[in-house]
Amino acid sequence: MPARSGLGKGLDALIPTGQKTDLGEGGISQIPVDSIQRNPRQPREKFDIEELENLAASIREHGVIQPLIVMPGKSGIYTLIAGERRLQAARKAGLRTVPVVVRHATDQQLLELALIENVQRADLNAIEEAEAYQHLVKEFKLSHETIASRVGKSRVAVTNTIRLLDASAAVKQALVDGRITEGHARALLSLTTAKAQENLLNQVINLDLSVRQTEALARKLSGQRPASKKKSGPGADVTDVERRLRSSLGTKVALKHGKKGGTVTIYYYSNEELDSLLEKLT
Repeated sequence: MPARSGLGKGLDALIPTGQKTDLGEGGISQIPVDSIQRNPRQPREKFDIEELENLAASIREHGVIQPLIVMPGKSGIYTLIAGERRLQAARKAGLRTVPVVVRHATDQQLLELALIENVQRADLNAIEEAEAYQHLVKEFKLSHETIASRVGKSRVAVTNTIRLLDASAAVKQALVDGRITEGHARALLSLTTAKAQENLLNQVINLDLSVRQTEALARKLSGQRPASKKKSGPGADVTDVERRLRSSLGTKVALKHGKKGGTVTIYYYSNEELDSLLEKLT
């Protein structure tokens, strides 16, 4: 999988070009596996057992090729900054020591670097990713725009991911379990109560509804009229105009076209998104 633009820069900056044999900052050294504790800011909770077994088998044969990144602590204990899968697989492989690069990091950097590593490898499920973004917003006061630049995604993508946390518990669990996609979850979010979301969720799963079908049913249940099929002008279909507006503004847009004009509704989901819209429109 090719690396996405903007990802991994924080990790690359931590890997030195030269190798040393001591534990001074920047050196690559071997330290006991048992002296490394998990990154307390690690957003990933679930790991694929089969993938870990395969990685462990590779490590038994070839060793740990890429060093882990750790932060020194007290009494010879180190905190892992990046390399959670490699550490777990090394333990499964029975290694006593692993190669590490020692770096110092703040709590914010611990979360950012773990997030970058996981997003780069597509290791996080959507809810884990949303919770990590939310921590950066609430604890470290980062804007959606800043987070987006750190992880190599658009601001709208970050905002939409965080919105998933507003879904009902059942919807979030279905998303984590892979029974629905993020598109399904966003459609379910248009329903305002947990009960309504769960009722439609059951239909989505039982009837294997597509995202488009789910969106249409959610509009119907919430009392919204389906988008008009009338022409909004010579050769311009309403849905095409909406698509072009969404592409330009980066958010949901609803167009209601009548015989003598109509209305355009522009949706936003955060203050940051509103500021961005104001900049584009004014």
